[in-house]
Amino acid sequence: MISRQLAVAFDAHDPARLAQFWAGMLGRKVLEDAGGVLLPGDDTQLGLRFVASSGEQVGPNRRMHLHLTSASQADQQHTVATALGLGASHLDVGQRPEEGHVVLADPEGNEFCVIEPGNTFLAGCGLLGELACDGTREVGLFWSEALGWPLIWDQNEETAIQSPHGGTKVAWGGPPVAPKTVRNRQRFDLAPVDGDQQAEVDRLVSLGATRLDVDADGAVVLADPDGNEFCVRGK
Repeated sequence: MISRQLAVAFDAHDPARLAQFWAGMLGRKVLEDAGGVLLPGDDTQLGLRFVASSGEQVGPNRRMHLHLTSASQADQQHTVATALGLGASHLDVGQRPEEGHVVLADPEGNEFCVIEPGNTFLAGCGLLGELACDGTREVGLFWSEALGWPLIWDQNEETAIQSPHGGTKVAWGGPPVAPKTVRNRQRFDLAPVDGDQQAEVDRLVSLGATRLDVDADGAVVLADPDGNEFCVRGK
């Protein structure tokens, strides 16, 4: 059994507002479900889920952030302008002036990048081209096995995976990985294809995950080999 239904969950003070921002950016519909507010994905594009949280957010969350692609310079400028109009802001993370990507923060401070045109690694990946993560090679190998997504990059401790159907890539930058001191504000959110939550949890634990807790909505919280929390939902 493979967890094919993958979303990225964002903790948010105002999930509905943040969902509307990303719906405007990605051109998707907003759905409410037991797990929060959902922007459904498909076989090639990650879903996004926004979950109510009252936790304090200190600085941008760089452990996991989205990369949006551009077809041209004008398209990149249009995407940036759209984001700013919807409530995003420019973010300085030490990028150099000659770098072509634009770094922004969404209305709740989550970092994302609008990538310049001509990026060959993200060619053909769609608008939501990449989820860039801070993580070791071990965690990239774990997620490749957990999702049934092949490795499409494995060099110098950096890894990347992609659905067999193509689309959004998920990449890990390799060590050194910043120490983890608090629960991540963003995390993977999985739903087993046949709804057998317990069997999927058992499978993921056998691959190296650690069971942590059960959320109020019944989602089982696990940690991957790098200690990052993720959820497995039932029916």
